[in-house]
Amino acid sequence: MQESEQIIRTEYSELMQKSYIDYAMSVIVSRALPDVRDGLKPVQRRTLYDMHELGIRHDRPYRKCARIVGDTMGKYHPHGDSSIYEALVVMAQDFKRGVPLVDGHGNFGSIEGDGAAAMRYTEARLQKITQEAYLADLDKGVVDFVPNFDETEKEPEVLPVKIPNLLVNGAEGIAVGMATSIPPHNLSEVIDGVKAYMKNPDITTEEMMEYIKGPDFPTGGIVVNKDDLPGIYEMGVGKVKIRGKVEIEQAKGGRSRIVITEIPYTMVGANIGKFLMDIYHLVESKKASDIVDISNQSSKEGIRIVLDLKKGADAENLCNLLYKKTRLEDTFGVNMLAVADGRPETMGLIPIIRHHVQFQYELATRKYRTLLEKELEKKEIQEGLIAACDVIDLIIEILRGSKNIKDAKDCLMNGNTEKIRFRYKGSEADARQLHFTERQASAILEMRLYRLIGLEIEALLKEHEATLSNIADYEEILGSRVAMAKVIIKELTRFQKEYGKPRKTAVENAQEAVYEEQKAEETAIVALVDRFGYVKAIDAAVYERNKEAADAENRYVVPCMNTDKLCVFTDQGQLHTVKAMDLPYGKFRDKGTPLDNISNYDSSGETMLYVGSVGGLRGKMLLFASSGGMVKQVRGEEFDVSKRTTAATKLNEGETLLFVQPLAGTEEESVVMWTEKNLFLRFLASDVPEKKKGAVGVRGMKIDGKDSLKGVCLLQGEEKTVEANGKEVALHRLRLANRDGKGVRKA
Repeated sequence: MQESEQIIRTEYSELMQKSYIDYAMSVIVSRALPDVRDGLKPVQRRTLYDMHELGIRHDRPYRKCARIVGDTMGKYHPHGDSSIYEALVVMAQDFKRGVPLVDGHGNFGSIEGDGAAAMRYTEARLQKITQEAYLADLDKGVVDFVPNFDETEKEPEVLPVKIPNLLVNGAEGIAVGMATSIPPHNLSEVIDGVKAYMKNPDITTEEMMEYIKGPDFPTGGIVVNKDDLPGIYEMGVGKVKIRGKVEIEQAKGGRSRIVITEIPYTMVGANIGKFLMDIYHLVESKKASDIVDISNQSSKEGIRIVLDLKKGADAENLCNLLYKKTRLEDTFGVNMLAVADGRPETMGLIPIIRHHVQFQYELATRKYRTLLEKELEKKEIQEGLIAACDVIDLIIEILRGSKNIKDAKDCLMNGNTEKIRFRYKGSEADARQLHFTERQASAILEMRLYRLIGLEIEALLKEHEATLSNIADYEEILGSRVAMAKVIIKELTRFQKEYGKPRKTAVENAQEAVYEEQKAEETAIVALVDRFGYVKAIDAAVYERNKEAADAENRYVVPCMNTDKLCVFTDQGQLHTVKAMDLPYGKFRDKGTPLDNISNYDSSGETMLYVGSVGGLRGKMLLFASSGGMVKQVRGEEFDVSKRTTAATKLNEGETLLFVQPLAGTEEESVVMWTEKNLFLRFLASDVPEKKKGAVGVRGMKIDGKDSLKGVCLLQGEEKTVEANGKEVALHRLRLANRDGKGVRKA
C-alpha cells in the first residue's frame, strides 16, 4: 500500500525568501567571490588542482585545454565548460593578470579584445610559480580535502598558496547583491608588505604603503590620485583614477604626434576599439580638428596608438581633451570584497594581509607537524635497523628457526621464543631480551642483506644523524612562532628573488586635465530634420543652392550659426537641446543621424512638435497649446538653457502638448482650435496672455467632457483649410470670437 503524502502548509513568501537566500549564498561563496586565503574563485582553484592531478607540470608537454576543461567539469566543477575555459584563458593572459598561473600555447586572445581560440585548438600547462607557490605541499596534509559534487572524488577546500594572490592578481566578480573588484599589485612590493606586517603586526595602512605603493596593472599606465590611496586601502572601497602613458614625438615638417604606449587597465579588450571610435567622433564633430590621422600600430611588442597632428597644433591641450572625453583617463572602482571565515567581507589592505599571514602560519604548522611525524617514524625505524646490525647473527638464527613471519615478528617484538628452534645454546636467552617496536620489527624483516655491508651501515648512521637534525629543526619551528616566521619569510624572499618584476604602473598626484576649448570660427549653417527624425547640418551656401529640395524633403529647416543650439519641443512637454557642433556636418545628400543618438530625445516615447534654434527664438514669443485646451505665450529667451533636457511647459494630469510655434507678432494674427466633434473657435493671438514656461497657461477653448481637442493652427495672414467630416473648412473665414468660448460647429 502506497504511503500517504504529507502536505506541509507554509507561507509562500517565507519559502521564497529562504530559497533565494540559499541560492544567493551559494553564488557568493561557491562561485563569484574569491577566498581571502588563496585569492581564488572555486572554478580557478578546481582548474589548477585538476591540472596538478593530471601532471601537467611546467617542464612537461602541453595538454589540450579541452582535456583539462572536460576533466575539471567531470570531477569538480559541473557548471558548464564555457566558465571553466574562460577562467583558464584569463589565468594565462599576461595583460589581465600580474602573475599568470597558466602557460598557454596557441591563441589565448589579445589585449585588443580578440577572443581565445576554441578549447580543442589551444593547449596549456602550469607555470613554474603555480607549482611552487600554489600547489606545493598538497601531499603534506596542509589543507583539508572535501568531497566533490557527487562524492566520488576529493578536492582541496583551499589551495596552499604561499604568496598573497588576492592582492597580486586581484579579482573581479559579480555575485547576488554584491560585487568584488580588487586591482592587481606588484609581487615584490606585496611580499615586502607581508614581511613588514610579520615583523610589526601593529603597522598602519600609511606605513604599509611605504612598501605597497599602490595598484600595479599589467598594462602599466599612471595612477593619478595618489593621495586618495590611503583612504581606499583603509576602507577597501574607493576609486582609482588611471591614465594611459602618452608621449609627444616630433615628426617631419615641424609636425608633432601623440603616441599612446600604455593604456588604462579598464581599456583592455573591446574598449580599445571604442577609444579609437571616440577619437574619430571628436575629429568628426570638429572638437579635435587638429588630429589628421589615427593609426593603431600595436603589436606583440606592446601598445602603440599614433595620432598625427596638424602643424602648430597644441599637443598638450589635445592630450587633456583625450583625458576628459575618452577612456584614456578612466576610473577603476575598488571594492575589496572576499570570502573570509565562510562569509563575504569588505577588507582593507591590512586585514587582507593579516588573513594571509594567519593562513601561512596554519599551513606551516600543518606542514611541519606532518614532516615531524614522518621523521619520527624514520628515526624509530633507523634506530631499529642500527640495533639489528649489532645482533644480526641472532636475528638470522631466529629467522631460520621460525616456521612463519608471525612467530619471528613475535620473537623480535616480545622476546617470545616458544615457537623458535635455536641452533646454539645461549641464543634463546639473548632472544628473550629483544624488544623491537612493530615498525622496527617489520623493517628488520624487510631488510635486504646488502644493508649489512660496512659502507651501508655508515650511510645508515649518517642518515640517522640527519633525521635527528631534522627532528630538532622541526620541533624548534613548531615550538617557536619566531622560528616559524623566519621560515615563512625565507620562502617569501626566494619567491621574490625568482619571480619579482619591476613595477609597471606609476603612482603620482597629477593635476586634473583642463581642456581649453578652442573657439570655433562662427559660420552660418542650416540644420535639417527629415520626417524620420534624422538630423544633419549643411553649409548655408549649400542650402541656398538646394533650397527647393531641402524645403520639400525636410520637416524642419532651421538656419542658425554653428555656435548655436537646437531646441526640440515634444508632446510630453519636454525641451531637448543639441549643440549645433554635435550635429553631423556634411553634404546635402548625406543621410544624417537619428536625433535620438545625439540628444535625450526618445522617438519611441515622444513626438517632435517643433524644432528651432536658441538664436532664432530670441526676441520672439512662442504659442503653446495643450490637449486640454490650455494656451499661453512664452518668451523665447526662457529656452536658452544649459541642460540637455528640461521641462518646456507645465501640463495638467493626463494632458499632452499639442502645439508649439513662434508668433509673428502682427495685429491680425489669430489662433484656431477645433475638437473631435468639429467645434471650431478662432480668436486673436493677442488675447493669449504671456506666462512663464513653468505655468500651465489659461483656457483657450471650453471643451465638453465627451469631446477632446483635435488640432490647433496659427493664422498669420495666409489662407488655410482643414477637413471635417469630408468637407473643407476654411480657417481664415471663421468669425473671430473671444478666447475661452465653446466655438461653432462646422460640417
